Amino acid sequence: MNTVIMHALSNLDVPVQLQTYSGSENTYVTFFEYNNRPGMEADDEEVQSERYYQVDVWSNGDYTSLVDEVRTAMKSAGFRRRDEREFYEEDTKTFHRALRFVTNTPV
Repeated sequence: MNTVIMHALSNLDVPVQLQTYSGSENTYVTFFEYNNRPGMEADDEEVQSERYYQVDVWSNGDYTSLVDEVRTAMKSAGFRRRDEREFYEEDTKTFHRALRFVTNTPV
């Protein structure tokens, strides 16, 4: 699924990394899976998983259009948006938007 997300976000004009970013750009995107649970069962067997991902947008400036691009890209890849939160990281003076998505995958 990480490959699917990397591909979905590949057209963004910023670095995209799984979990952490150690580069030098001021604007970048990270993502990770934060939950994976049974989504559907048949005959007492799990046949589908519900997988939850968080995509984080980090920037020292206005990231509004980038957040919109992330929403569109993830929706196009088959993810449903769950919620979003906005933060300001005081220690690094960085704006941070956390977007959470869910998708169902066969087991």
